[in-house]
Amino acid sequence: MPSDPLMTVPTEDPQIALCRDQCLADLKPSDRDLEHGLALHRSYVVIDAYGFSAFAAPDHVMLHDVRQRGVGPDSQAALNIQSRMTRMATDPWQRDRFLDTWRVSGVTCVMRNSGEEGNQVERLLPRLAHNTFVTDTLAEYMCRMISDHHIQQAKAKSKFGFCLTTNGVPISSHFGNVEQALRFIPIFRQLGVRMMHLTYNRRNLLGDGCAEVSNAGLSDLGRHAIDVMNREGVLVDIAHSGERTGIEAARQSSRPVIASHTACRALHRHCRGKSDETCRAIADTGGVIGICAIPAFLGGAGTVTSMLDHIDHVATCVGVEHVAIGTDRPVCIPPGPNDAEFDAPGPSEPMPRFESYWPQGSIGQPQWNQPVMHQSLAWTNWPLFTVGLVQRGYRDEQIRQIVGGNMMRVLAST
Repeated sequence: MPSDPLMTVPTEDPQIALCRDQCLADLKPSDRDLEHGLALHRSYVVIDAYGFSAFAAPDHVMLHDVRQRGVGPDSQAALNIQSRMTRMATDPWQRDRFLDTWRVSGVTCVMRNSGEEGNQVERLLPRLAHNTFVTDTLAEYMCRMISDHHIQQAKAKSKFGFCLTTNGVPISSHFGNVEQALRFIPIFRQLGVRMMHLTYNRRNLLGDGCAEVSNAGLSDLGRHAIDVMNREGVLVDIAHSGERTGIEAARQSSRPVIASHTACRALHRHCRGKSDETCRAIADTGGVIGICAIPAFLGGAGTVTSMLDHIDHVATCVGVEHVAIGTDRPVCIPPGPNDAEFDAPGPSEPMPRFESYWPQGSIGQPQWNQPVMHQSLAWTNWPLFTVGLVQRGYRDEQIRQIVGGNMMRVLAST
C-alpha cells in the first residue's frame, strides 16, 4: 500500500483501521488505482451530500447527574443529543478524535443534518444551534459554508465544515394564510440553512413521505413552500418523500431538486429508494441524486460495491452530472480515557416519534452499529469511495463531479 496521509490511521482509533481494512478487502484495488484515487481525493473538493461526520461520545457524568435529579426522558434525550453533537468543541480528547476523523476522510464539506425530523420550529432550532456552536468554537479548523464560494475557500485553506440542512421545512404553528405559514423559511435561510427535506417518512402539511402507502403527492401548501424555497435559495430535498410527492416537487420547482441520500429502486425495492422515473424528474431540474451508504437501502451485499452499483445505475439512467454521494453515516467517537461510565441506562424516549416511522423490516440494524461486514461503508472510508470510482472506469472529470462538483453546481444555481 502506498504511503499517503489519507491512509494514516491514528492508533487511538482502531475502529477506523478495521473499517479501512474491510473496504480495501472488498475493493481489492491495484496499487495504481489506489494511488490515483487517493491523489484525486486529495485534490478535489469533496462534499457529502447529506451526512453527519462525527458524533462525540456522550457525557455520561452529565447524563447520570440529570437522571439523579429526576429530569424527564424527553429532556434527557435532548441533553444526550446536545452532548454528542457539541462535546468535540468542549473536550480536548474528543476534539482531537473529531479532527482525526475529518483528516482521514478527506471531506471538505458535509451537508449536515441540523434539524430534527418535522416542521415545528422549536424542534428544528436546537440542532441548528449545536452545529453553529461547534463551527464557531472550532473556527481554527472548520467553518459554516453557505455557498459554493465558501466551500472553495475552505478547501484552499485546508479547512472543512458544515453546510446546514434541516429534516423538515419550518412551518409556523399559528397562521391564517400561506405567507404566515411559511415565514420561517427565509429566517432559517438567514441562519445558514441551504437545504430542507420537503417531507420525512410520514405525511405532513406539504405532502406524503416515502413510508405512506397512499402516495397522495404534493399539497397546495407544498407547492407554495417550493416557490418560497426557490426564491430564498434553499434546495428542495426529496430524499424521504413519496414517489408522487417527489415527482410533483420536481415539476413544481424552478431550481434544481435533490434527493440527498437515497438509493435506486431498480436495484433494490425499498421505500427510501427512488425509481428511474423520479431520477429522471430530478435530472430534468438539473438536480442531483445522492447515493447513500446504508446497507438496508442498498440491498445486495450491503457493502461499498453495492453503493458503487447504485452510482453506476444513476450515471447510466440520467448521466454522471446528476450523481453524488450522500452517506447518511456518522462516526461515533469512543469515550476518552478520563470518561466515567455508569450502569444506569442511557436516555430514551417513551415512544418513537410520529415522523420517524419506518415500515417493518425497512431500516435493519442502526446504521451506527453495523457489523464488520458492512463497515466498508464507514464515513472515514471516503477516500476509498473515490478509489472505487477509479476502478469502475470513471474519468477524472467525472469523478470530480460525483464526489463534489455536482453539489457545487446545484448550490451555485440557488
